[in-house]
Amino acid sequence: MILCVVYFFPRGGGFKYAFQKGKPWQYETLLAPFDFPVAKSQQEIEVEKKTVQEESPLIFRFDSSAQSLSQQSTSSWIGQQLSSKDSISTLQLWDSYLKNLYLPAMVDIDFAARKSKPVLLIQNNQAESFLFADLNTNDSLPLSGSSMILDSLLSRSANQLVLTDMLKPNVVYDSVLTRQKLEESFSMILPTRGMVASGERIIAQGEVVNDRSFRVLTSLQQEYQTELWSDSNVNWIITGYVFLSAIVLLLLYLFLWRFRPMLYENNTKVTFVFVNILLIIFMIKLALSFDLEYIYAVPLCIIPLLLKTFFDARLALFAYVMGLLLVGFMVPNSFSFVFMQLVAGVLATLTVSNIYKRANLFISAGFIVLIYQVSNLSFHLVTEGSFSSLNSTRIGLIFINGLGILFVHPLVYIFEKVFGLVSDLSLLELSDTNTKLLRDLSDHAPGTFHHSLQVANLAEAAANEIGANALLVRVGALYHDIGKMKNPIYFSENQAANYNPHHELASEESASIILNHIIDGIEIAKKNKLPDRVIDFIRTHHGTSLVRYFYHQAKQIDDEVDEQMFSYKGPKPFSKETAILMMSDSVEAASKSLQEPTSILINEFVEKIIQGQIDDRQFVEANINLREIEQVKKVLVEKLINVYHVREVYPT
Repeated sequence: MILCVVYFFPRGGGFKYAFQKGKPWQYETLLAPFDFPVAKSQQEIEVEKKTVQEESPLIFRFDSSAQSLSQQSTSSWIGQQLSSKDSISTLQLWDSYLKNLYLPAMVDIDFAARKSKPVLLIQNNQAESFLFADLNTNDSLPLSGSSMILDSLLSRSANQLVLTDMLKPNVVYDSVLTRQKLEESFSMILPTRGMVASGERIIAQGEVVNDRSFRVLTSLQQEYQTELWSDSNVNWIITGYVFLSAIVLLLLYLFLWRFRPMLYENNTKVTFVFVNILLIIFMIKLALSFDLEYIYAVPLCIIPLLLKTFFDARLALFAYVMGLLLVGFMVPNSFSFVFMQLVAGVLATLTVSNIYKRANLFISAGFIVLIYQVSNLSFHLVTEGSFSSLNSTRIGLIFINGLGILFVHPLVYIFEKVFGLVSDLSLLELSDTNTKLLRDLSDHAPGTFHHSLQVANLAEAAANEIGANALLVRVGALYHDIGKMKNPIYFSENQAANYNPHHELASEESASIILNHIIDGIEIAKKNKLPDRVIDFIRTHHGTSLVRYFYHQAKQIDDEVDEQMFSYKGPKPFSKETAILMMSDSVEAASKSLQEPTSILINEFVEKIIQGQIDDRQFVEANINLREIEQVKKVLVEKLINVYHVREVYPT
């Protein structure tokens, strides 16, 4: 990972001074350590290129046959328009007109708009300079005033169109030579403006960095980095990069180890986090390979949105900050760039709560673009002191950045498939009760399906109360009992007509069928490609608890019965969400046995069930505290009271 990061780093040493235009120079007086040229800015070079392009001539070649062909075709046509007695003198006059039209040359009418543009005419390997204003065009048909017959003929617009079409320019545009001449002129543009001699003072301590000193300092920075990255120093520079990258990545590892131990132990998820760090660096490197300004079009805020979608906001923000620290080694004006990206990333993390809601994403993208633009404008005012020379290109690139953030949905889908993760978008699809698996559950075990819906409602309300992932809990509740589809009749919610097949079985056999609905559920879930986050609810919703009814039944026959034969194999709930499901499932299932429930009875009933689970140490591995458990109890009581509220008896 470290080697990959260092590979993308720029091939140059770091400049030991940080400076900004319009800010005082905070270091000691700086003298030039060696002779170096002052580089022109990209804007200055572009202005010079534009000037050169305007002054660069268009090159034409003579076509010696064009004049004779034009003379033959036009003379033939004019002769047909005149009587025989007028044709000879008129044609002689036309020939003299035609010679004047081709002096010095005739160019196509399409070039007439470039009157101030210089022209090079090449004939017999010799070039002669002209302006377009000196040349005639094939629509230049003058009236002489000395021949009424010819003037009358030329004054008709229809005749002018015919003759214009017959007149062929005797100079042909040579695009290849013109381009070569322009490239040659471009190559003559010097990238530097003057030299700074060794020992010459560049800037004094406390002096404000103005335009001139900023250009000189920038040139020194570029020259310093170029000279520093030499064969003798390259290994030391790479070593420094390796250590700095290692520090940043080690901090991220420590964060995962200390605050996200379950994620830290999952190699796939750890790989996903670090792939996102690499993605930040790769996108910046790709943008820098085209143009420095393109870094502002890179939608880096996608990264915290992706991490928050699969994990949580705290991890997303921490990993994003670590990535930005590494990006700081790569970009120019690193402080302003990192500042802009940091505030935008924090805003993205705080504003997008449900990424599967498209409106939320659009609103968040709008806020992110706004904070980018405000930050960009603020830094411009700090460095320039006015709105003049505001970089309009950067403003446009920031809007492109905002559009790029909307690409987060396809990326979520891609990462789900590549890393086997599950996002809220997938959970939303799984929560649809019209999915094939839930329809099968409804058809084969309607009582279990109804029970699952009730548990989902209870668990979702409890999750919202304590700030857990309500959508994840709901989906887990909908699928937690799908294993009962294999033997639905052996579960009380699916039994009808007072028939219970367990009456015909030994307690051990009945317990085995009940216990196996966990294994059956996991098999069905994997066959239907449910995500592991959902399968975890199937595994843990009974923890390591006892099938008490059949255990006590067996104990009446044999007091030394093996308790393990009547216990679920676990694991115990390991998160707030799985703990909530266990409580909600137990309470909802047991509530069916209540006779004439009252609010007091329901409160005592919920307290007894959940306290039993606490005493049985079912929640010791879950990151849920007693305060949150009390909040869950309160929600479950309120919901059950609403379900079992006493109705008035209306006369029929």
